[in-house]
Amino acid sequence: MAEEEATMEPEPEVETPVEEVSNEPMDLMTALQMVLKKSLAEDGLHRGLREACKAIESRKALLCVLAQDCDQADYTKLIQALCNEVNVHLIRVPEAAKLGEWAGLCKLDAEGTARKVVKCSCVVVSDFGDESEGLTILQEFLKSSE
Repeated sequence: MAEEEATMEPEPEVETPVEEVSNEPMDLMTALQMVLKKSLAEDGLHRGLREACKAIESRKALLCVLAQDCDQADYTKLIQALCNEVNVHLIRVPEAAKLGEWAGLCKLDAEGTARKVVKCSCVVVSDFGDESEGLTILQEFLKSSE
């Protein structure tokens, strides 16, 4: 029986495909999405006008994200004025629905796609969370835009 085991051919090793890490640079919106997810996990994300105003006025805000498709002119003027007064960086994103999805205002189905997304016009970050590639890209953008 020991001889039978020795004469058996070893099974060929099956190579498992390794996920390729893309070497292309991350764009600003992807980096912003990563930063918002990390800050949400660290409880450093304030969503909506009321929470955003409170965070900016209490000088806890590090970054403010505002949706461009917000139809309330007073809303955008208020957020812009508060950010200018307190010297908080303001980034604009094209869609409120995307901002709501990035801020966690949605349900995820079994595949991980977002369902029932709630629009969000303003998000304020008070804690970035862990250091990440997205955070460094975002900080470089903020330094270059000053």
